[in-house]
Amino acid sequence: MNYRALIFDLDGTIADTLDEALKIYNQMAVEYELRNIDESELPFLRTLSLSEFFEHLQISKLKVPKMLFQGTKLLKASIPQINMIDGMKEVLLTLREQTDYFGILTSNSEENAQLFLQTHDSEHLFDFVTSTSKITGKSRYLKRILKKYSLKRDELIYIGDETRDVVSAKKAGVAVAAVTFGFNAEEALAKEQPDYICRSPQDLLSALS
Repeated sequence: MNYRALIFDLDGTIADTLDEALKIYNQMAVEYELRNIDESELPFLRTLSLSEFFEHLQISKLKVPKMLFQGTKLLKASIPQINMIDGMKEVLLTLREQTDYFGILTSNSEENAQLFLQTHDSEHLFDFVTSTSKITGKSRYLKRILKKYSLKRDELIYIGDETRDVVSAKKAGVAVAAVTFGFNAEEALAKEQPDYICRSPQDLLSALS
């Protein structure tokens, strides 16, 4: 293993939350005077960067923090029914044996992340769960993790499913593996030039082991 610390995003990377996130967005769309998203539109939306996504749906960035907070609260009730990405549990177990630190850095809440891990009997695998309320604020937290665990930049890798995850990791100066089975499609992720593109959980084993 080339990395002493593996830090994972939660939604779309470990937790299969895309369908539930769509339901919650459409539920909030009425309150925020936004249009609904039809499932048929998802393949196109997955090709967009974060700024393109907001522009396409005409979502004011001023509304995003409140929507993220509200959506996180609504998601809590569904956590026990949300599946782990198929094949991810076995991959996590294998990778955990090969590295020093395992963590989660998510824009979901720590409470939701802990509940999900408990539901799937996986909380013992992780040394920490960290949350950021800012949708683009992960780079600062990655730098904090480096400092807290006395890690060099080339000893940590972030693993996520969105273009913003790749951008944040690069901003923090750490490696990043982009998974294509979450929100953003491979086309969008590749534009941000991650260190690795993984099309299945098993690909993580090949890339990182």
